[in-house]
Amino acid sequence: MAASTESYMYMDQSAFHYDYETLRTTGVILAVVMFVTGILIALSNKFKCSKSKSSPVEGLQPPKTEVPPQTV
Repeated sequence: MAASTESYMYMDQSAFHYDYETLRTTGVILAVVMFVTGILIALSNKFKCSKSKSSPVEGLQPPKTEVPPQTV
């Protein structure tokens, strides 16, 4: 009886087959998408969009305060 249960377990595992073509295609597509996304992110820091020269963030700078000279 133990032999039939053991052979049933092995038969169930051998019935499962990977679809290697789909796995390979999906992996290549994901690799290309992640590679292109990484390149775009890396290049986005070098090339800034310059739609308007006067942005409110650049105009608002904290006022500079004068620091008195140190005496020893």
